[in-house]
Amino acid sequence: MTRLVAFDFDGTLSDSEMTVLLGERCGVADEMADITARAMNDELSYAESLRKRAALLEHLEEEEAQVAWNAVELRTGAADVIERLRERGHYVAIFTGGFERGVAAALERAGVEVDEIVANRLPVEGGRLTGAVEGPLVEGTKDGQLERVADEQGVPMTRTVAVGDGANDLPMLEVAGLAVGYEPKPAVEPACDVVVESMAELADLFENEGILVPDGADEQ
Repeated sequence: MTRLVAFDFDGTLSDSEMTVLLGERCGVADEMADITARAMNDELSYAESLRKRAALLEHLEEEEAQVAWNAVELRTGAADVIERLRERGHYVAIFTGGFERGVAAALERAGVEVDEIVANRLPVEGGRLTGAVEGPLVEGTKDGQLERVADEQGVPMTRTVAVGDGANDLPMLEVAGLAVGYEPKPAVEPACDVVVESMAELADLFENEGILVPDGADEQ
């Protein structure tokens, strides 16, 4: 039976942190990293942290932002896990408070596709970032997205899987049928059914859960 598998992006599918990469282009990477760490440890609301980070990027040239997008990469093994899930007929989604252009660039370079991306955007005016941020996951939460997609795809919530690492992943981890922490932050780990530390471990978990079959095994 089809499952819905929802991944966080920054810190999960990718070890890149988009706002830090963007911050490096305008000399505010350390400030970005500090705000990100506070948010991921649930010391600062995600919406507040995201707006603070976006504000630091005001006036960054779009061409410089594109350099950052081009530096976003998937973790080793992530593309393989995604491909195997989709080959098995599962619906794969990415829910991220990060930015759609970075996600799209990383997926394209890895030569892999997902079924749906829910991400935020950094508006551009006059060839520069405005310092604002917009999108469904500024104030919205990932549990709502998981429930929406599950309903649209006719997948019971008991057959949903959420994979994440940070505080903004808590809502979807708490409602998913299987909650997987990918090197989760201390505040997040209690909400996880299982914790993995690599894409290879995640693939093994999915095999053990019957979500994937072992490479080379008879799929009949």
